[in-house]
Amino acid sequence: MLIRELTFAAIGTGFTCLATVLGAAMVFFFREDLKPATQKIFLGFAAGVMVAASVWSLLIPSMEMAEEMGQSPALPVGGGFLLGGAFLMVLDRLTPHLHIGSSDPEGLPAHLSRTTMIVLAVTLHNIPEGMAVGLAFSMAAQDTGSGALAGAVALAIGMGLQNFPEGAAISLPLRSDGVGTGRAFTAGALSGVVEPIFGLLTVLVAGSVSLVMPWVLSFAAGAMIYVVVEELIPEAHPGEHSHVGTASVMCGFLVMMLLDVMLG
Repeated sequence: MLIRELTFAAIGTGFTCLATVLGAAMVFFFREDLKPATQKIFLGFAAGVMVAASVWSLLIPSMEMAEEMGQSPALPVGGGFLLGGAFLMVLDRLTPHLHIGSSDPEGLPAHLSRTTMIVLAVTLHNIPEGMAVGLAFSMAAQDTGSGALAGAVALAIGMGLQNFPEGAAISLPLRSDGVGTGRAFTAGALSGVVEPIFGLLTVLVAGSVSLVMPWVLSFAAGAMIYVVVEELIPEAHPGEHSHVGTASVMCGFLVMMLLDVMLG
């Protein structure tokens, strides 16, 4: 059964990774960098998708699974959520990274290139996404019905929709900064590789002890919400108040919610 779960997880996270790679490939077709308004739309949309996915694809299934196991949902759901946020906070403090458009690196001091630190910044975003998609497809592999698989597919589509512009948001600015086209594409593509890695690792951990699955699901949700609140929403509203950023967050939430309702 574990092999089946890993296979499903590899397919799901492979799709979301491919979406990032295809987005990074836009560097071969477009010469101009993304406009600030476009970046706000992409970042806001990603934030909305991740919030909706955290609720419908992670927290609600975590509650239902805990109840099926005869547990009180409060501890695994609340505890896992807090641990997920704390995990991303620690990674954010320790990992040297640089956000696009910023000149001040974050994390521990390190002698790394600007390109490497930008890739690490987006990689931090992709860790909880890989965990979420991997877990969703793992549960689909355990469920003989079509509901779990449809929900996992909906999550993968939602993540793919926001990963595509994310890949472009890395490669295009890097090329504008003087990085070669091939290197800019590679940097954008590599940021998505972390999703299959963490997706499969999470399935291995959760699959070895099924009782921890509610904890792991809420853990992934906490990590995703941390990314949204700490980075995506502030970056979608730089400078003056932005209605564009707010509208894009709501659109992303709506799209992910409808995907889950219609497919899941």
